[in-house]
Amino acid sequence: QVQLVESGGGLVQAGGSLRLSCAASGVIFRINAMGWYRQAPGKQRELVAVEISGSSTNYADSAKGRFTISRDYAENTVDLQMNNLKPEDTAVYYCKTTAQVRVLAPGYDFWGQGTQVTVSS
Repeated sequence: QVQLVESGGGLVQAGGSLRLSCAASGVIFRINAMGWYRQAPGKQRELVAVEISGSSTNYADSAKGRFTISRDYAENTVDLQMNNLKPEDTAVYYCKTTAQVRVLAPGYDFWGQGTQVTVSS
């Protein structure tokens, strides 16, 4: 019902920057939150940054001061600007949204397919 398409991953040297983008489409009544998660090999998926609609923005400690999340509410997109990248940022990055597909419906989580970010030392 809700599709997320991510773009912007790639290979970058340590200290470099990347910008990830995610666009949500489909049957959407309201988006309650959009954010980014990541999963490194052998590790659990973890929060990177999330913006709750009309409310707060939360960052993982590892992302604070280096990453910036931004949303376009009209376009249902979310970007993640990543600066000063480190090898430990290497992971598959997933876009996630919590969205209502119709009025009075609960919010459900939808995930993108993931985009690989590789930071070389």
